[in-house]
Amino acid sequence: MTSAEDPRCVEFPQPAYPRFAGRWVLVTGAGTGFGAVLALRAAAEGANVLVHYNSSADGAHRTAAGVAAYGRQAAVLQADIRSWDDIRRMADEAWNLTGGVDVLVNNVGDIATDQMSWRQIDEAVLDRVLAVDIKGTLLMTHEFGQRMLDRGHGAIVNIGSTVVVRGSPRAPQYAAGKYGMLGLTKSYAAAFAPTVRVNAFGPGFMETESTLGREDWNGGRRERVLAQTPMGRIPAPEELAAAALWLATDDAAHMTGNFIMCDGGYSMIGA
Repeated sequence: MTSAEDPRCVEFPQPAYPRFAGRWVLVTGAGTGFGAVLALRAAAEGANVLVHYNSSADGAHRTAAGVAAYGRQAAVLQADIRSWDDIRRMADEAWNLTGGVDVLVNNVGDIATDQMSWRQIDEAVLDRVLAVDIKGTLLMTHEFGQRMLDRGHGAIVNIGSTVVVRGSPRAPQYAAGKYGMLGLTKSYAAAFAPTVRVNAFGPGFMETESTLGREDWNGGRRERVLAQTPMGRIPAPEELAAAALWLATDDAAHMTGNFIMCDGGYSMIGA
């Protein structure tokens, strides 16, 4: 199905293979941005999708409508992933709805978008970022992973960032959070092996609505990033979604505890 046939469908630059046919995929933060694109790409590849949101209810329902437009099943789940009780409740709801989640994509992250300098850091934003990026991702991996383990199979993809290579002078707590995500990815990959695979994916800069609205992005940052990107362009999130989801496919069946980046060479040493 194409966008011409249904405006809720998204045109992706790569062919959509049925790599998730008959499987249930849960994407966190799927009401907006990269999460919404990941959910739609999974649907384009045959998945039924659980669309998670915390506060973007309207966006989550739009994403679910897009999933349904591909002829897949969709359900919307709300939870604050900073809360272990919320995560347990959502995991129980997900299992009751589906009989078992096959793939979890931990997309939710807090990048402290409004912070333009390390000088602006305070304890509140530090706690908020780490609560989402480390605590939330860890608890999601913990709760969903153990249920997958009991069921006998599953794959988890944690969405990281290239800040683990280049750092973030703008928001050091964001870089710390993503480094923490790598540690928990490797730890649970070892704990769950060989039954459940856990990997991390590091996208580079994407022209999402959030990025396009950032003060620094419109104040020369975009031009500097472009100048340092060997591929010479900054992609839309639709270009990266298939690569991220690949880690959860059978094509990556021998990969666990790994981190791969997709950033046009921005983090390449010597670039």
